[in-house]
Amino acid sequence: MSKIQVDDIVNNSDNGAPSFPYGAVVTGVITATTFVGQLTGTAGTITTLSSTNGTIITLTGTTITGTSVRGGIGVGTSVASTSGTSIDFTSIPSYVKRITVMFGAVSTNGTSNIQAQIGSGSIDTASTYAGVGSWVGGTNNAGGVQDTTGFIIVGNVVAASTYGGSLVFTTIGSNIWCLNGTLSSTSSTAYNHVSSGNKTLSGTLDRLRITTVNGTDTFDAGSINILYE
Repeated sequence: MSKIQVDDIVNNSDNGAPSFPYGAVVTGVITATTFVGQLTGTAGTITTLSSTNGTIITLTGTTITGTSVRGGIGVGTSVASTSGTSIDFTSIPSYVKRITVMFGAVSTNGTSNIQAQIGSGSIDTASTYAGVGSWVGGTNNAGGVQDTTGFIIVGNVVAASTYGGSLVFTTIGSNIWCLNGTLSSTSSTAYNHVSSGNKTLSGTLDRLRITTVNGTDTFDAGSINILYE
């Protein structure tokens, strides 16, 4: 049984196995006898190789043709957070184990706390989020808040402030996702906003939303994007 490596950006010099960039169309000849990675099959004896995330690789003799989707880091499309009550990222691939959400000078027009929500098929708003959003300033002013309908990522919101930094979501399996992140704010009192928590989904995560707790304050500045791997 041979395994075709797809989770390195360049050829693996340690064992000579072929490897392919994220999303690349692959055409080549299998020359090594041992491979590592996510796609499996026996060279020369089958016509297709299927990965765990549904990718189809066509094999004719010792020639492989297909598209690699494991390995590397996927980049979402940056969304201007200048309007609307929520920013959604959908169609997140099923193989993803870690998501980084990046905030560039994001702002809202009100004082409702900013939260992150995740979902499988639809955004999960059930009251089963467990986490805390805290803030601390240079003069040791500190506080914290919880909300079970989402992860609080910015508490003590100031409408005139903008927020920058990143959140990281990771899964420990069984559709359990954990969050940790830090955003900084610019206002009359500068804070670092720290968030952490966990949430169990009913299925495979495929979407993420940034919104406010009241659901009516609108975004009015900045941009948000995600990386996934």
